[in-house]
Amino acid sequence: MCVANGYARVMSSDQAEPSEERSLHVVGDVHGHRDRLVAALAVAGLTDEDGDWTGGAGRLWFLGDFTDRGPDGIGVIELVMRLSEQAAAVGGEVGAVLGNHEFLLLGAHHFPDEPVASNPRTYEELWQLNGGRAEDMERLTDEHVDWLSGLPTVALVEDHLFVHSDTTAYLELGDTPEEINAEMGRVLAARRPDYWTDRMRLLFRRGEFLDPEDGPEAADEVLSRLGGRWIVHGHSPIPVVRGVEPWEVEGPYVYAGGRVVDVDGGLFFGGPCLVVPLPLAESEQSE
Repeated sequence: MCVANGYARVMSSDQAEPSEERSLHVVGDVHGHRDRLVAALAVAGLTDEDGDWTGGAGRLWFLGDFTDRGPDGIGVIELVMRLSEQAAAVGGEVGAVLGNHEFLLLGAHHFPDEPVASNPRTYEELWQLNGGRAEDMERLTDEHVDWLSGLPTVALVEDHLFVHSDTTAYLELGDTPEEINAEMGRVLAARRPDYWTDRMRLLFRRGEFLDPEDGPEAADEVLSRLGGRWIVHGHSPIPVVRGVEPWEVEGPYVYAGGRVVDVDGGLFFGGPCLVVPLPLAESEQSE
């Protein structure tokens, strides 16, 4: 099942119809399912059936976790790299933020036999334990590594704060998106296993906006410091968060008093490949 989520855009009564060319879409965790991603992007009108950009000046953002668990993680990376070039050539934008699985993959590539701090396993063993696929590592090139290493960790696009993980841990890396991205850029460039592990561990945290009482407050703290009206994340599959079957997921999950939007449909275990247009309809911006 691949879904191009059909939520309407938000407009005031006196606002002109927004240009379709300046649309904004977001995709959660793909985990190696390239063909299902292409199918969902084509349904959304952002690519053709071959996976080439047809979104004009529109914007498309990915929230990390391109690889592991699925059959073609490198194919997903190469698709996003190509779409980024194709979109830029016609005034569009395709961007992505780093997920914890990007850090796992790169760590296993740079220092596979180094032990992970406070963990008896090596980087390669930890990557494999979390769904790492040998075929992805075999196909990983310097070009892929350089591209992944240059991705931001957070991105503020209009009123949407794009992050991979549903955690306040980003605030431990800096007080602004620029500071956070600069810090993670230094980590990726330094390639020190101890430093790497310390930062990577932050991106594994999850579920910090779910508590009915504390969640909205935690989300407000992140938004007040980093900007935006909504946190949009992946990392925590909606079927797990909501306690539903994967095939029951039809769209993003809005929670924490409407402040947080989860777009990880649980693709790797049978959920939909959500391609979510933003902003959500007003009726979907609250629980």
